[in-house]
Amino acid sequence: MRLLLIVNPTASSMTPRRRVKVQQLLGEHHRLEVAETYRRGHATRLARTAARDGIDVVVVAAGDGTLNEAADGLIGTETALAPLPGGSTNVFARTLGIPHSIIPATEQLMVSLDAQSFQRVGVGAGNGRHFLFHLGAGFDAEVIEQVERRHWVKRWLAHPVFAVTAATTFLRGFDRERPAYRVEDADGTPIADGYFAIVSNTKPYAFFGPRPLTVTHEAGLDRALALTMFTRLEVGPTIAAIGSALARGKRLSKNDAVLQRADLETLTFVAYQGPFPWQVDGDYLGEVERLEVHYVPDCLTLVVPRARGKPH
Repeated sequence: MRLLLIVNPTASSMTPRRRVKVQQLLGEHHRLEVAETYRRGHATRLARTAARDGIDVVVVAAGDGTLNEAADGLIGTETALAPLPGGSTNVFARTLGIPHSIIPATEQLMVSLDAQSFQRVGVGAGNGRHFLFHLGAGFDAEVIEQVERRHWVKRWLAHPVFAVTAATTFLRGFDRERPAYRVEDADGTPIADGYFAIVSNTKPYAFFGPRPLTVTHEAGLDRALALTMFTRLEVGPTIAAIGSALARGKRLSKNDAVLQRADLETLTFVAYQGPFPWQVDGDYLGEVERLEVHYVPDCLTLVVPRARGKPH
């Protein structure tokens, strides 16, 4: 089997020693090529070229941002994507049941490749950019933009930095008086106004240390998209929502400041006061006045752990 290993050498979990071990394991029984990525968009081009050249599997040893780029380059091709946990959080890899440590994850990948454990799945897309696990519009995208300004700190203290930045953005830096946009369904009918929305392709939304943050139980790689949207950003309901998410989201549906919908094929965000920030899979993409989101079924092949069931 022909493999391309895409490595982000600046990713928080990728040391030279670990990289050498990963390459040794993957190269024992497969034809391995290696490419490094340093700049935004590079992994997309590498993956797209690999698919065109007949590579069987693109293995990504990096964080969720680089993994997202590689997936974007493989959409609609037969080349499979295999995540390895090279970043600080590795949401998608952990969602698939891949170990959080890169060497055990690589050993697991070798078993999956030998068993040809592949699964064809659907993903989401926002304004043409595909996402594996979620898209965020509004508040969380603003937090990510602020964190990326301190990327040198994020490498070592990712979760504390996110927590502090989220708190300061909520209290001082984000307009909680006027909704940022309205959300419309496929035929243009308004659903609601919102300040912060998560469009989920999988669950959980993210991880805080070892704990999953679950905002919906109605998302999975075998079904269309789920929407979780804050129609108000008040202190009490927001704190309650965070507590629920840390407790696996069991009570979030009862929060009257949160609107939830499931199995959505298409939805559109339309700005009210001006452009609003957005992100996919934790990668900040700037500001837009209109964001068209849709589900893309049966478009990506994943290498999944042999013993696990359907990704959720």
